[in-house]
Amino acid sequence: MGANLTDAMEVQAPPLAAMPEASGDEARHPFLVALGERVRTLRSRRGMTRKAVARAAEVSERHLANLEYGTGNASILVLLQVSQALQCSLAELLGDVSTSSPEWLLIRELLEHRSEADLLRARVMLGGLLGAGGTGEPARRARIALIGLRGAGKSTLGRRLADDLGYAFIELSREIEKFAGCGISEIHNLYGSNAYRRYERRALEEAIQIYPEVVIATPGGLVADAANFNLMLTHCYTVWLQAAPADHMARVAAQGDLRPMAASREAMEDLKRILAGRSAFYSKADLTFNTSLRPLEESFAALRDQVRKGLAFS
Repeated sequence: MGANLTDAMEVQAPPLAAMPEASGDEARHPFLVALGERVRTLRSRRGMTRKAVARAAEVSERHLANLEYGTGNASILVLLQVSQALQCSLAELLGDVSTSSPEWLLIRELLEHRSEADLLRARVMLGGLLGAGGTGEPARRARIALIGLRGAGKSTLGRRLADDLGYAFIELSREIEKFAGCGISEIHNLYGSNAYRRYERRALEEAIQIYPEVVIATPGGLVADAANFNLMLTHCYTVWLQAAPADHMARVAAQGDLRPMAASREAMEDLKRILAGRSAFYSKADLTFNTSLRPLEESFAALRDQVRKGLAFS
């Protein structure tokens, strides 16, 4: 999850830019409140702390907090800086990504107010229509991708599951590092988040191409990139390993990494916000399994049984 419970890094930035503040009734204008909610949602989805976004956007953390809570009337240039820091379009930040063409608007009209089940069917059908439908359901189900935040048990349970099924096991983070020739933190620090996502996609594509039967432990932030997440959903049987926030923390600490607790007094709140921001994406998995309910051996036995049932194994 990176240096502070996240898959994001804090980048060095020039002196912070000023951002005008609003007060009174204008500060709580519904548009500003909705804008602030979108900023918080996008930040949580990408696993970035407010401090990291503020530095990347070259605004003060206080001004970013005002923006998030609907009390800061930011200039369009500051909004542009924030959207760049969050790696999204300004249109997405402002709340409308479907205004680029008449076809976008017509598609949006068709999908608007549909249920999650309807949207899922539409996505699958659209993927097949556009040639992104994968290699068929049997091949998809022979690749098992474990998703969830760090500390959920992806590596520990993934290795056991792969051994039990007779599959290969890979940790996608290690494959990303092989492509880049350096560690995850160095990729972010030297090349930036966009480069990291490119390495992530290359590693995922290679895993799909090379291994017909595999268990893949994925980085927690993979779901923050729609293209990479869609690729995984299309080609892999996906399992969301859930855990209580306290268990995430304790397991990371047990691995000898105390940075999450040392980096922020609000580390637990950061973790909860990241979980809240990503849960809607993690829930797209074929199977959800809570690793906090049982001891390790019992968790593995239950997970193995559920996965085998999901894969239609005898």
